Amino acid sequence: MKMTAYHNPVLLQETVDGLAIKEDGVYVDVTFGGGGHSKEILKRLGENGKLYAFDQDKDALENTIDDSRFTLIHENFRYIKRFLRFHGVKQVDGILADFGVSSHQFDVAERGFSTRFEADLDMRMNQNNQLSAYHVINEYDEEQLRQVIAQYGELRAAPAMAKLIVEFRKDEEIKTSEQLKKVLQKFLSPKHENKILAQIYQAIRIEVNQEIEALKEFLQQTPEILKPKGRVSLISYHSLEDRLVKRFIRNGLFEGEPERDVFGHFEVPLKKVGGLIIPSKEEIKINNRARSAKLRIAEKVSSQKPKAKN
Repeated sequence: MKMTAYHNPVLLQETVDGLAIKEDGVYVDVTFGGGGHSKEILKRLGENGKLYAFDQDKDALENTIDDSRFTLIHENFRYIKRFLRFHGVKQVDGILADFGVSSHQFDVAERGFSTRFEADLDMRMNQNNQLSAYHVINEYDEEQLRQVIAQYGELRAAPAMAKLIVEFRKDEEIKTSEQLKKVLQKFLSPKHENKILAQIYQAIRIEVNQEIEALKEFLQQTPEILKPKGRVSLISYHSLEDRLVKRFIRNGLFEGEPERDVFGHFEVPLKKVGGLIIPSKEEIKINNRARSAKLRIAEKVSSQKPKAKN
């Protein structure tokens, strides 16, 4: 399985440029996928540089890179600190993350990620996980379903959708994407069918893979793992992810405001580098999946406290 067929890396140069690679640095690509970003990092590293990569999808292991500077860890990036420590690494110079679903996961029909294919309800990024889309649709109660569709799909019709799913499954299990589509057909106007379906799929997928929890856990660990002035390059694909990334970079929290001192100042672990970066029209033309990508770059604030005046 060739990398180009597996996943077309989004904002490749911009994301790796954002890390300001040092030749002898230590870097982490927490969403390895087809290895596109990792290969670009390795190109810029010297012989003493080191790159660790994470991917929970066993299909991604087929893309491993034969390079003594490279180590691929078959784990979810929410465990980044634990598994870097296992490899004897406490701090790194940069971390790259390209969140969301890889092209490969969308294109393999039986994985159940795409609205284009008839498939069993699955959507597991890690196929060893117990929770699948089937369990969410058939076993969650009405209130749980409403919360998932409303929170992660951002759909106002979530209460009615949840009610309909629960009513239908009293008589028959909902096993496939086509069945789910038929159950929710009344909400899928021809003009907006693809958009609404994509939002429903997004909601279920986020729940199945605990994507929001994993993202929060990952972000909270980055300040400790990064060396002072170490960088993160983070690509998000929907507003839920991007809001969390933006807020964490701005004030080190996901909600509320940080504590301020008597002068109104507060300390944050990261500071943004440059502004929001989005793909060019040319890139979107070549790779349509890049259209919703948003790249944010941040640097760890040096932990130097001002010296007390005499």
